[in-house]
Amino acid sequence: MDEFDLVVIGGGAAGEKGAVQAAYFGKSVALIEKETVHGGAMVNTGTLPSKTLRETALYLSGFRQRGLHGVDLALSRQASVDDFLYRLEAVVTEERLRISANLERHRVRTFHGAARFVDPHTIAIDGGATPRIITAKHVLIATGSSPHRPPQFPFDHTCVYDSDEIVRIHDIPKSMVVVGGGVIGCEYACLFATLGVKVTVVEPRPNILGFLDDDVVEALKSRMQALHVAFRMPAQVWGCETLEHGVRLSLDSGNTLDADCVLVCAGRQGNTGGLGLEHAGLEVNKRGQLTVDPVTFTTKVPHIAAVGDVIGFPALASTSMEQARVAVVHFFDLKYKTAVSPVFPYGIYTIPEVSMVGETERDLTAKGVDYVVGRSDFASNARGQMVGAEGFLKLLFRRDDLTLLGVHCIGESATELVHIGLVALMSHAKAELFINTCFNYPTLSEAYKYATYDALGRRAQKG
Repeated sequence: MDEFDLVVIGGGAAGEKGAVQAAYFGKSVALIEKETVHGGAMVNTGTLPSKTLRETALYLSGFRQRGLHGVDLALSRQASVDDFLYRLEAVVTEERLRISANLERHRVRTFHGAARFVDPHTIAIDGGATPRIITAKHVLIATGSSPHRPPQFPFDHTCVYDSDEIVRIHDIPKSMVVVGGGVIGCEYACLFATLGVKVTVVEPRPNILGFLDDDVVEALKSRMQALHVAFRMPAQVWGCETLEHGVRLSLDSGNTLDADCVLVCAGRQGNTGGLGLEHAGLEVNKRGQLTVDPVTFTTKVPHIAAVGDVIGFPALASTSMEQARVAVVHFFDLKYKTAVSPVFPYGIYTIPEVSMVGETERDLTAKGVDYVVGRSDFASNARGQMVGAEGFLKLLFRRDDLTLLGVHCIGESATELVHIGLVALMSHAKAELFINTCFNYPTLSEAYKYATYDALGRRAQKG
């Protein structure tokens, strides 16, 4: 029976980083992955595939070049599924190879099979090439999540997809209903609409992406409608009937929607089934998620930690990696990173991109904080004109001392631009940082300076 300082269950974003972190500091580490390839949902069905498909859709549709050069640069033929999935396969394959090489370089021993606890320190590996039992001084659970599947949808039908299955779509449909106006639903709605698919989003809440800045939501919704995305909200799907060539959805209003296919984006649930957590003294909530200490990520069993999607919010690849590193530091009392940053950005890969970090106007109003808004539109930015970027950067400053409190961006490269604001927030910077900084010209980054000027002007007007 092999014994390790650390056993990591799950080979996705968090599992890889946690395993490598421990191995870097000389610990003996085993990683168990139930699939035959590494990467988890991040690489195989979620983050990377969806973002790669987005870039493919933008390329195949000629979307970024529309109206810029006086010629139509879109493909002159209908894109096929092979066109759509070609780049996806290349990116996913390369990332799988990178992860395997990283684990091997750090001498992490990998096992492929299904892990289950025999007792709090003993783990059986079933279904691999050689079923075996290993023991661990510490265990890191990083098993990720899977799409929640509401019972009214017959997922065994070829026209009903969840958000993991859609990356292997068998045909590009003419019409699609997306159930759920959250991050994943809006990203895929934009992606398929850009390819010319008639998309309808059904959302039970009054608006999409309710955690975002209101101005950003309205701008995004307007751009999605320009892509011919239709919205039904608030609306609930009560039933899904399969037809000879598609599906028919029954709504709570009594109306029906017919489409070639339906994509259900109804949240995700932790991958904890079959782990035998009861043998480790652990239990999960109704979404299959574990409760952990918010700083160390340990469960109620001190030598077992859990990170990433399997513990719920924020369930981002970026934060999951950091959680794993921090959990390992606490396990072995390493003199390294002991906390995950409380300030982290959201990146939403709709068309156009959306990103934010820090407070929203709603947050500040609820807290009674007096603030001032500064905004810079990309339409008045030289680089924005060159690349045809639509959107804006919006900054929120505390009124009395002009400390930066929030950054909100929609448009080309929003998920990159937000990092300037992220670093400023981490440094507790004030408006003078952007005023005194010399930005390259022409760049979209200049928007930080002009949004700050705008905030100073609004502050002066109100005295």
